[in-house]
Parts: sequence; C-alpha cells; structure tokens
Amino acid sequence: MTTPQISQDPLYQMLRNDDVAGFNQARESGQACDLQGCDLRGLDLRKLNLTGMDLTDTYFRGSDLRGIDFRGCRLDGASLADARVSGCYFPNDISATEIQMSVSLGTRLRQL
Repeated sequence: MTTPQISQDPLYQMLRNDDVAGFNQARESGQACDLQGCDLRGLDLRKLNLTGMDLTDTYFRGSDLRGIDFRGCRLDGASLADARVSGCYFPNDISATEIQMSVSLGTRLRQL
C-alpha cells in the first residue's frame, strides 16, 4: 500500500482548492493530469469528470463522490473509506461487495 501523495500537478491543486469546474474545463481542453496515489480525502468532488483516468491507489476517504461515473477508470488499490458514493457508476469488474467493504471498512479496491 502506498502513502497518499499531495501532488504539485496544477489540475490536482484545483481539486484541493474546490475548483471542480476548472478541473473539468482544463481536462476538456486537453490538459493531462495524474491522480495515481493522490490524496483526495474530504473533498466535494461531485460533478467531477474522471473519464478514462487511472486512479490506482487514490485515497478518497470521506469525499463526496455522489454521481461520479468511474466506468472506464482504473481503481485498483483506491480507498473509498467513509466516502459518499450514491449515484456513482463503477467499473463492472469491481463487485458491489468490494465497494461496500471499501466504504465501510476502508479496504483497498481490487479490480480484476
């Protein structure tokens, strides 16, 4: 297990500063962002566009993820401890039990 990182990536910093709209706009304009292993705990990330991102080992503890579409994202090793996940879409290769255990017990997701 890796320790969650505070990245200096400008798009990551937008999320840390509650600028989800700015993050989405930057991604739509073609800017790349690496969120692998990043610390996103306690953030309001509703309406975040994560299409096709690699979120391996990302730490979402206590974040508001409601309505995010994670289909097409890589979530192996991500933690959803105490996150709000209602209305989220998850990849088909992550079971509902796996998601529930991550939210309630803090286990890392295993993606096949």
